[in-house]
Amino acid sequence: MASLNVGNLGEYLREQRRAAQLSLRQLADATGVSNPYLSQIERGLRKPSADVLQQVAKALRISAETLYVRAGILDEREREELETRAVILADPSINERQKSVLLQIYDSFRRENGYAPAPGTEADAEVASDTKAGSDTKAGADAEAGSGAEAAPGTHAGPHVQAGPDADAGKDHDPHS
Repeated sequence: MASLNVGNLGEYLREQRRAAQLSLRQLADATGVSNPYLSQIERGLRKPSADVLQQVAKALRISAETLYVRAGILDEREREELETRAVILADPSINERQKSVLLQIYDSFRRENGYAPAPGTEADAEVASDTKAGSDTKAGADAEAGSGAEAAPGTHAGPHVQAGPDADAGKDHDPHS
């Protein structure tokens, strides 16, 4: 785990607060953390908890994981993994089942490459997939298996999809219509 460097964290927070054009008092109001405590954090006199850092990150609209790394709470590689997961989970263009499948594939690739998923992340993916219980499709199973099967956006690549010159072979066609 990264070494504790509270001074660096404080300087970074001050820069971010100023970039957001917030006074210390405004940040305190936005986070629910006292003005004197935030001042001590910025001056490197206090080590904030992960909860306080999360509140500050939310108010400043920055990554909480970045603050965790700067505070020595989180390792850089863990931060990158969590940010990847956050991007997948925040994507409005894919549904919950698709997000779950992507996270499961991501975990399997990480395991294959010798990395363990961050604590609590596999359970999150399982919970997400449980909310869609019974909605597994062939496309989802293919994606989980890593088959590489792809479908155009908004389509379903299930077993009923046929392509190529034989796609219409099973249909009765009246050559005179």
